[in-house]
Amino acid sequence: MKTLLPTSTAGSLPKPSWLAEPETLWSPWKLQQQELADGKQDALRVSLHEQQLAGIDIVSDGEQTRQHFVTTFIEHLSGVDFENRKTVKIRNRYDACVPVVVGEVSRQKPVFVEDAKFLRKQTTQPIKWALPGPMTMIDTLYDDYYHSREKLSWEFAKILNQEAKELEAAGVDIIQFDEPAFNVFFDDVNDWGIATLERAVEGLKCETAVHICYGYGIKANTDWKKTLGSEWRQYEEIFPKLQASNIDIISLECQHSRVPMELIELVRGKKVMVGAIDVASNNIETPEEVADTLRKALQYVDADKLYPCTNCGMAPLSRHVANGKLQALSTGAEIVRKELLK
Repeated sequence: MKTLLPTSTAGSLPKPSWLAEPETLWSPWKLQQQELADGKQDALRVSLHEQQLAGIDIVSDGEQTRQHFVTTFIEHLSGVDFENRKTVKIRNRYDACVPVVVGEVSRQKPVFVEDAKFLRKQTTQPIKWALPGPMTMIDTLYDDYYHSREKLSWEFAKILNQEAKELEAAGVDIIQFDEPAFNVFFDDVNDWGIATLERAVEGLKCETAVHICYGYGIKANTDWKKTLGSEWRQYEEIFPKLQASNIDIISLECQHSRVPMELIELVRGKKVMVGAIDVASNNIETPEEVADTLRKALQYVDADKLYPCTNCGMAPLSRHVANGKLQALSTGAEIVRKELLK
């Protein structure tokens, strides 16, 4: 990106109240059939416009066409039963009733490609598109077929690679894989998780990113964070191997977290999306708070590789709060940008 400190969001943004219940994560749609299809496109336009008004440099769809950041993709795959669900513990944190893998998983047709083409027509700005990562996908299912987390992860990696290549052809500039599971299953991440992620990006010419956060601001996640002590050093377990990977950008959580900023040194040379917006709070950061986070990060990442971002998605927040946070992100980045260009 030519812009110094280009801003972006980690993923989801609030949906309009006419499309889904506001301030509710994974809320059911309020519309049906063609009205739903039209409503999703209208919401995508609104989300894009709000990002542009806030001065965001790398825009996204705000995940307006998705109910869930993982299962909406899985819904379009064969081999998964959504009717007869089973209960599992998600990332060792909370119980969820999830779909069941009952046969060989495969992708019969593109999932988000038409949405990406639609977004591409709306703007000339760089576009980032988020996909679930292989490890987070397997942690959101009950596997009654492969009976192997690793084997299922490799299967999903191949499927994600198919989708990613078509998203790239549709004009997407950055493809981001969401892997919050990387902050939990450290041995698996290092043994095969990063390898399957690299399989997902195989052959891509666009930029690739992996988003590793501590989760949405829901109670299960905030309660878990309270158990992590005064320093959150989870990134320390996986950054060395990510630094050696062929992933271009690493997206991490910084604002109002207890992540020691010096851990970014472990991925020196990579581009880093620094989360400078707390998505677990309705308090809108001041531009100076954002700028302070970015200044601290600049001690460990070169300015031309720092991308100001949000900690995670903002779907559970009100549109007023989310828009305020986007404006703060943009203004805070501009403060530091001017300091660097003096």
